[in-house]
Amino acid sequence: MSRGLFAAALAAMSLAASLVLAAAPAAYNDAAIERRVSALAAELRCLVCQNQSLADSNAPLAVDLKNEIREKLQRGESESQVVSFMVERYGDFVLYRPPVNGTTIALWIGPLLFVAAGLFLLFQRLKRAGESHEQTLSAVDHARAASLLGTGEEKRG
Repeated sequence: MSRGLFAAALAAMSLAASLVLAAAPAAYNDAAIERRVSALAAELRCLVCQNQSLADSNAPLAVDLKNEIREKLQRGESESQVVSFMVERYGDFVLYRPPVNGTTIALWIGPLLFVAAGLFLLFQRLKRAGESHEQTLSAVDHARAASLLGTGEEKRG
């Protein structure tokens, strides 16, 4: 019984170790490829984290994408070909600096429009606040105010 349990535990540990090694990026001898992978990974967005680059993310998808970049570069593809592949597969969202085109124009112009609208509203409000709001009272309103305040005309005379 003890031998069977030991064999099962050994098999489970071997399986776990092989899974960990398969998921972890291997140490590569080509430093130039690694620099290119790092540079590209820094310019591409992690699709899981969305606020991190592939270089900064440890998400399983980011690890897979970095490995895919590495494989493409090792096959001799250029950086622009790899980026084109990623954009074709995941869209412009994968780029940290999306190009200005019909689908991303709102990303580039939207913030400027919000600032312009805010400044317009601020200036309109300041303009209204600076205007005089004095109103002249009619003789009837003046007499009524005087009677309410107890400073009737009869006390003056």
